[in-house]
Amino acid sequence: MKNLIKYLLLLAIIPSCSTNEGGVKSLNDIAIDYVRLGLEIGEYDPAFVDAYYGPDSLKFSGTKLDSLPKEDFLKRVADLKSELTKVSSNSNSTDDEKLRSNWMFSQLTAFDRRIRIASGDLGTFDEEAEDLFGVKIPSYDSTHFIRLIAELDTVLPGEGTLDERKAALTSKFTIPEDRIDTVFMVAIEAARKITQERFDLPEGETFTLEYVRDKTWSGYNWYQGNYKSLIQINLDRPILVDRVIDLACHEGYPGHHVYNMMLEKNLYADKGWVEISLYPLFSPMSLIAEGSANYGIEMAFPGESYNKFAKEVLLPIAGLDTTGADAYFKYISIKSKLNYARNEAARGIINGTMTEAEYTHWLEDFAMINSSVPFIKAYRSYMVNYNYGKDLVKNYVENQVESQSSSDDDRWEAFDKLLSNPVMPKELLEE
Repeated sequence: MKNLIKYLLLLAIIPSCSTNEGGVKSLNDIAIDYVRLGLEIGEYDPAFVDAYYGPDSLKFSGTKLDSLPKEDFLKRVADLKSELTKVSSNSNSTDDEKLRSNWMFSQLTAFDRRIRIASGDLGTFDEEAEDLFGVKIPSYDSTHFIRLIAELDTVLPGEGTLDERKAALTSKFTIPEDRIDTVFMVAIEAARKITQERFDLPEGETFTLEYVRDKTWSGYNWYQGNYKSLIQINLDRPILVDRVIDLACHEGYPGHHVYNMMLEKNLYADKGWVEISLYPLFSPMSLIAEGSANYGIEMAFPGESYNKFAKEVLLPIAGLDTTGADAYFKYISIKSKLNYARNEAARGIINGTMTEAEYTHWLEDFAMINSSVPFIKAYRSYMVNYNYGKDLVKNYVENQVESQSSSDDDRWEAFDKLLSNPVMPKELLEE
């Protein structure tokens, strides 16, 4: 029955194009053109479309050219933005129509920038981040990170250099490869149970877990539509106990899997908003998606429950000793604050103010990671969504509740609202 309802809704929104009184194109027709354009761009830019679960009839069926048709795509973006402006400024438009129009408008600004990037027309780090993700990114100089490194130095036990002590500590909490699947499944099911207690998840929702190698990322959620996801974990990188919890929540519950499901269920299936069926990776959607997925870790395992779950459940399953776990969790708490160092490294290499060698040294010195040059080359300014996106989502959710003493129910309600609606980054900034 639910599939029949979805089908009937789609039939209602995919007739031939029409215009309302005054020559204003109907919003549903604009949304269809928006999806068609995004899918066509994806034929030339393989990273452009992260997920699509709309009608097959909107997929590109023409003849692909030898190179990306930059000027044609930019004109179509501009034309759609012009049509959306007519809808949003029309006094007869409903609140929902204005919301949809403004949301697609912000997405199309990202389309414009990504078309330029894909055709070799590159801007600065800050120009890219603002156009793609809808926010201006704060900047930090080396003194900010030096203070954090000094703080780390005080919590890492043992003797030797900072790197030697870090390696000695982290090696104790690296999951043996033959235990990884078992530990991951326990973590994901725990996160799923917590999320199910808070959200009315769609019936039949599920995921498939795969382990891969030779990727630039540590984990990825490939949303399939119909409330299903493929979650991949990269085994080329050591899997530490905290990373298990983080990926279980970030890629699964209440992260990407839940975010995509909530949008599909509440906006696409129930309301027939076809534009939601397209998830362009380089767009303001990703600031919400990555920010909520990272904040979702805190939602599922707030405060000491995170450490407790790792020590009492995951480490024993992995066959690892819990001795030194408290020091380890202090270390990762401080280290997480170093994530903004990645933004500065990306800013430097994209703007040409850092060489590749300087970039690598910066990450080693201030982010305490080995080079992630392949990620930067593939995703450029995308990493701002993980840190700044998380901070914005966290502030948004906590500002939605009446006070810091409000119940967890209030926070989950605010989080649900964020995941189930076409929220734009500027709304997070307003909070």
